[in-house]
This record gives sequence, structure tokens and C-alpha cells, in this order.
Amino acid sequence: MHFNILNKNDEIVMSLVHYFITEENYTPIVVKGVKDEIWLENLDGPYRIIRINSNYIHNDEQYKFDQFKTKKVMEQIKKKTLSISMNTLNIFLNLGDNVHLPEDEKNISSIKFTDIDEVLKDKNIITVFPNVKDKLIKDKEGIDLIVNVTNDINAKTVEENKVFTKIFEPKKMIITPIIIAICVLVFIAMYIWGRGSEDTITLLMFGANFRPLVQAGEVWRLATSMFLHIGIIHLLVNMYSLLIIGRQLESFLGKWKFLIVYLGSGILGSLLSVVIHSSISAGASGAIFGLLGSLLYFGYHYRLYLGTVLKTQVIPIIIINLLIGFMVPGIDNFAHIGGLVGGYLITMAVGIPGKSKKNDRINGIIVLTLLISFLCYMLFGYLR
Repeated sequence: MHFNILNKNDEIVMSLVHYFITEENYTPIVVKGVKDEIWLENLDGPYRIIRINSNYIHNDEQYKFDQFKTKKVMEQIKKKTLSISMNTLNIFLNLGDNVHLPEDEKNISSIKFTDIDEVLKDKNIITVFPNVKDKLIKDKEGIDLIVNVTNDINAKTVEENKVFTKIFEPKKMIITPIIIAICVLVFIAMYIWGRGSEDTITLLMFGANFRPLVQAGEVWRLATSMFLHIGIIHLLVNMYSLLIIGRQLESFLGKWKFLIVYLGSGILGSLLSVVIHSSISAGASGAIFGLLGSLLYFGYHYRLYLGTVLKTQVIPIIIINLLIGFMVPGIDNFAHIGGLVGGYLITMAVGIPGKSKKNDRINGIIVLTLLISFLCYMLFGYLR
């Protein structure tokens, strides 16, 4: 005697969930207060949210209320993931004959299926997900379907967990303490072989940033200036900030990408600084703002895990420090801005583990090249 432990709707749900998770990189999300619904999320997907609803909806009034609930959940997800807009595919499996699906509403596309074959014939699904014909499980039912879906999803989860663990597990700092040590040693050397960290001649001798000298060919100052500090307070504040931010980002990016971001954003901060004004400047703050820019890019792509940190810590720190920079005389805020933008673009160019696509990296390289070219033109062409 043969028993089918799944009804037709269950089989459609399992086939769709299997396809979207294993082939389209969607992940399930927990939505409180819902029943007989599955919500899937891929912030880089053609639909950021896919909702599969098995509830019976028998008339238009119920449908309108269902859409109202969907929009409320979408608003919650938007806030959590720092998203400006969010498009959702609403898949209904149990609509009554009295329900009339309207044309696509704003940010919500609704579609109904009563059979797995309808999925394979739907033009909208095939257009957005062209490999659905080949990858959707459609020839298994009952226990065979459960076993296949469970095994494939478990395998997918294991691979994703390996990537996640590799990125977020604590790692030993290498580059951050070396940079701190160099800055401290240079600071001490300025007192041994010079007149101290606040002396203009000593600053210039050790490589401070100064437009006339950079334009005269001493472009190395764009890099050396990030290892100099003017006074002990300047050094301590920057080194403490570098320790806090650096140990986290170095763990996320890996030591070599971290080093590229630090040096590159520091140089870009120095470049914008020397383009804007011609006074002597020094300090690691441009590079440290570059780390914040890098953390913004990284955190945005992993905002399911770091969204709260971005909203409550990273973004407020950036805004507060930029405001302080504009209000307090003597702070080189243009180095901060240049470093912030540089850190974001350099991270886009070098890529982040598990998220970056080739097009993203190419776009980062192009924008970064254009920005550097423009600033070099301003410094060595227009401002001469």
C-alpha cells in the first residue's frame, strides 16, 4: 500500500525552496507571527525577497489584507538591512477562484501556482530565473522529494557555514600591530634625530605632506605622512582608533587586503588633502577613515549580520568625527574624506570574501582610477 505523506502544495513548496536556496543563493529568514509561509532573502538577487504562501485566501478582501501584512514585513526587513528599496516576489499556492490578482503593485510582484508544471511555463519566472527549467525538482514526490531537498540544502548550508566561519572566526593580528609599532618608532625618532613631533622642520624632514614639495617631485610624502603624528595626543588617539578598527577589519579581509586598503586609502586621503590646501599635514587618520570606509562596504554586503553595528556604531562614528573635523580648527578633514572614499572604493576593487562579483571589482577599479587621475590632474596640472 502506498501513502503520499505530502500534498500537492507541499511538493511545490519544497521544490521551490530547494531551487531558490541551492541554485539562486536565497536564505530562509524568520518572520514572527506568520504561519504556512516561507520567506527567502537574497539582497543581491533579482527579487530581494521571495515569499511562498500556502494559506488559503478566498476573496479580494483577504488578499488586500495579506498584501498589507507583506508590506509591513518588507519595511522591517528594509530597516534591518539598510535597504532603500526592496522588491518582493509573492508566490501564492492556495488562492480562491474569487481572488483577482492585480497588476504588479509597487515593489511587489504576485503570482499563483496550483501545479509544479505551471512554474515551468510561467514567462515571468523563466525570464528572471532562466535555469529553473533544468534545476527545479519536478520528477520526485513524497519521501524521495524530502530526502533530495534535505540533502541538497544541508550540503549548501555546510558550504556557506565554512565561508562564514572562515571570515568571522577570530584571527591573530599581524599588520595592525606592525603599523602601530612603526608609527610609535617614527614618533620617538623625531625626538632623537629631530626637534620633536611638533617642529615644522622635523616634520618636513621625516616626510610630512606639503603641496609645494609634492609638486616638486617628492610624491613619497603622500605615503610617509600617514606614519607621522603631531604631538602625543594625536598619536595616542590615532593608535587607539587603529587598534580597535584594525583588529576587526584585518580579521574580516585578511592581512594583505587589509594592508592594501590601509596604505591605499591613506595615500588617497593625503592626495585629496594636498589638492585642497597647501599647509603641512601628517597623521594616520586618513588611513583610519579608509578602514571605516572599508568597513562600510564590508558591512553593507554582510548587513544581515552587521546591520545593527553599522547603524549604531560605524555610521555614527563617521558622522561625528567628520562634524568635529569641520568645527575644530587644525584638523585635516579632507584627508579624512579622501581616506573614507578611498577605503570604500579600494575594498570594492580588491573584493571581499564570499560576496564580491567580478563586475563589482571592475567597477571599483574604474571609479578608483578615475578619482586618482582627476586628483593627480588637479595637483600636477591645474594647481601648478
